[in-house]
Amino acid sequence: MSYEFFNLSPADFEELAADLIGRELGIRFEVFAAGPDGGADGRHARDGNSTIIQAKHYARSPFSALRAQIRKERASIDKLSPNRYVLATSCPITAANKAELQTIVGEMVLDAADIKGPGDLNALLRDYPDVAKSHIKLWLSGTAMLERIVHSSAAAFNAMTKTEIKEKIRIFAPNPSFDEALKVLDQSHVLIVSGPPGVGKTTLAEMLAYSHMADGWELVAIRSLEDGFKFIDDTKRQVFFFDDFLGKVALDRQALAHKDSELARFMKWIRLSPRARFILTTRAYIFEEARRVSEHLADKRLDVSKYVLDVGRYTRRIRARILYNHLLASGTPQPFIAALVESGELKRIVDHQNYNPRVVEWMTDADHLADVDPLAYPKAFLAALANPSALWDVAFRTHISKACQHLLYALFFCSEYGATILDLRMAFEALHPLLCSAFGGTRDSKDFEESLKVLEGGFVAISGQLVRFVNPSLRDYLTAYLRDISILAECARASQRTSWADRVWKHIEALKLHDADQKHLALQFLDIAAALTTLPVWNRTVEDGVTYLRPAGLSNTARLTLLLDWWVASKDERFLPLLYDLAKNPVDGLDSWRDGGEALELIGKLRDGYYFEGLPEAEKVADDIEAAAISMIGNYPPLEELEKLADTADGWDRLLGERVSEALDEAIRFQIADIDEAISQIDSESTLKDFISSVERLGARAAVSSERIALAVWSVNERIGKISEDAFGMDQSTPQHKSIERPDQFDDDDLTGLFRQLVAYPQDSLG
Repeated sequence: MSYEFFNLSPADFEELAADLIGRELGIRFEVFAAGPDGGADGRHARDGNSTIIQAKHYARSPFSALRAQIRKERASIDKLSPNRYVLATSCPITAANKAELQTIVGEMVLDAADIKGPGDLNALLRDYPDVAKSHIKLWLSGTAMLERIVHSSAAAFNAMTKTEIKEKIRIFAPNPSFDEALKVLDQSHVLIVSGPPGVGKTTLAEMLAYSHMADGWELVAIRSLEDGFKFIDDTKRQVFFFDDFLGKVALDRQALAHKDSELARFMKWIRLSPRARFILTTRAYIFEEARRVSEHLADKRLDVSKYVLDVGRYTRRIRARILYNHLLASGTPQPFIAALVESGELKRIVDHQNYNPRVVEWMTDADHLADVDPLAYPKAFLAALANPSALWDVAFRTHISKACQHLLYALFFCSEYGATILDLRMAFEALHPLLCSAFGGTRDSKDFEESLKVLEGGFVAISGQLVRFVNPSLRDYLTAYLRDISILAECARASQRTSWADRVWKHIEALKLHDADQKHLALQFLDIAAALTTLPVWNRTVEDGVTYLRPAGLSNTARLTLLLDWWVASKDERFLPLLYDLAKNPVDGLDSWRDGGEALELIGKLRDGYYFEGLPEAEKVADDIEAAAISMIGNYPPLEELEKLADTADGWDRLLGERVSEALDEAIRFQIADIDEAISQIDSESTLKDFISSVERLGARAAVSSERIALAVWSVNERIGKISEDAFGMDQSTPQHKSIERPDQFDDDDLTGLFRQLVAYPQDSLG
């Protein structure tokens, strides 16, 4: 097979050249970061001798362009001073061209054979076919391969033209999902490619189908199961492809009831046939919904779940290559590419928490950029990533049940970082009945389990006992979606935990509602408001006879603030007795770590008169909190917490009583006198050095004698010296060698270098 290189990007071509020539020479090249190469794309050095390789992807450029570039880089090549220089180019060249290039480079080219044009590279690919196999974009874009795809799929896939196939190959970024999927498909014969909207499910499935076609399989793209059964031919090796096979079923579940047995039957036939493969794509949540209502798809004997492969797990390198490939293949104008590179925003785009190939595809399409100024392109790209709500809207509104929507509401208000299944169940079972009662809808005792199964993979990810949104963009979408006053009222009434009430209220505050709406919603918290005075602030567990305290919900200060917020919004007197009670009797008392400076700040705000204007008995509330704060300080908090308390007290000093300052000074003096105990368990030199700064600063504040401060500093330095000695002893011990797995490193220089190629290379050479 003869390969053209038009569909390879410069980065693809460099990697191919290094692999191919390295195989020929029997060496392994150290491949440099993509970008301006300084005369080398790869290097091999041993025993003082070095060989460098340079790859020039000038497939559609004249020889004069290549010659000019080599002349330009001659000084860089001389500076490297290799023993051997090898040039690989996709530019068509003759023997005379090789001789001319050899003259330009000089004696570092040992032989004209070290200048390799397309014909030479194809000869090497015939000698080393495994190298071609490992470069999927080369393999699938070969002329003979493309002709085979077009002809073998003429009846079943005639909508996919040769040009469209080539474009798909150009934007595809090979990733671990491809090899994993091939393995599953080979073992199980059936593969369901699932994941959230826009992560590249269809592209991956098509690449898998094309790879089978390269081995002589017939592609049968089907739009219905009837098509699948109609085209079965046991005399051929066939790969069936069904894109978004449940996409419309979610809108018509009655249709699923008639079709699921056929799907199960078709999949069983595929499993038993050595000459058939079946690739399906679907959004994971739709598939789980289908399994929930389908006795056939839920059949354990079919065990469909083991065929599901989630895509969308991309390393930084893969994310960068996806963006790079789209910019290259979509005809993004040069000024836009240059703006991306020069803006310094590439890092933020590639690393964005909402990174999604669908957004990338949209934002690199030249037709979509007509109204965008090139200089504003990086900002517009980031804005699209920051608000990709269109990816979720249709799926959320139409493809999942009300119970699933209610579970997502519950997760949204449970925690920003996810919730345990137990906590999520509690929140859902409090919220779901209220929403069903308010808006209509049936309930079932299994709603939680079934909804969680439907949502897993498409909307939520489950790791052990932790449930979280599958992508932060879904949380962003719900932040914008949850504006309905009636829904928020039920979310408020569903509050059983202090943290839930706080998150719902903060969401309401962020909406900047009219006063009447805010008052109405504040009143929905009356039930949980009464519980704020009794719900625990700590969870106590006993392990090996030791009692451990873990935070439970909001601190006392946060609860007081919440009660004040609700009173300010509603002016309802029912909140006041609860406020007074909690101020006088904080649950388990105030805690220096959880309440600390916030408690002192709240005292200042209550006495200021501006923050809670018109609050009855504001001074008494402040006095009660101050008494609790003095008691808290009297427990002699650690030095680092005392420093925070002192900073806050200094900021509100005119509104805090003298007893607060006196309590702080006493606690500081105690901790400095007891410094040996305070530092005995600290093994960090940097933390100990911070201790010295704190001792000197707080000691001066509390009028500690200079002798006592010096003694405390000496103790800390002694501790630092001991830690340094222990560390030195460890350094002198026999080193322990072990094998480690190297990560896929791709730093900022690699990132910038990759995209600079798109600016540096002539446009007509990029294929």
